[in-house]
Amino acid sequence: MAVSNSHITILTLNVKGLNAPIKRHRLANWIKIQNPSVCCIQETHLTCKDTQRLKIKGWRKIYQANGKQKKAGVAILISDKIDYKATNIKKDKEGHYIMVKGSIQQEELTILNIYGPNAGAPRYIRDMDESGNHHSQQTNTR
Repeated sequence: MAVSNSHITILTLNVKGLNAPIKRHRLANWIKIQNPSVCCIQETHLTCKDTQRLKIKGWRKIYQANGKQKKAGVAILISDKIDYKATNIKKDKEGHYIMVKGSIQQEELTILNIYGPNAGAPRYIRDMDESGNHHSQQTNTR
């Protein structure tokens, strides 16, 4: 019989770049100490080619949206302690948002991580909601 956890803890961080190995190491240690269920990271500044750089022991489910340049970038990390099954991933090509739909023990859970612009954020989110994409890519994992 699976043990049911009554709550999920979510940590969100603007890391202002993860290209330096020491910064990735400090982030990994800090996440391990905080021990959240889910970690949403903004401003990774990683490119599409850098996806392997973000690895943390005990966190094999890592979903990223990165652009071609070293700016923006978002990630959703889900702890191995959580039995999360992703069914759909939607992200934009610029690294401004990623949405992961899935479930934990047959309960649906959608996690959305947005890194919006400093100026005009309400309009950015409204436009994204109205258009439904903002240059997005969608992946079904079934």
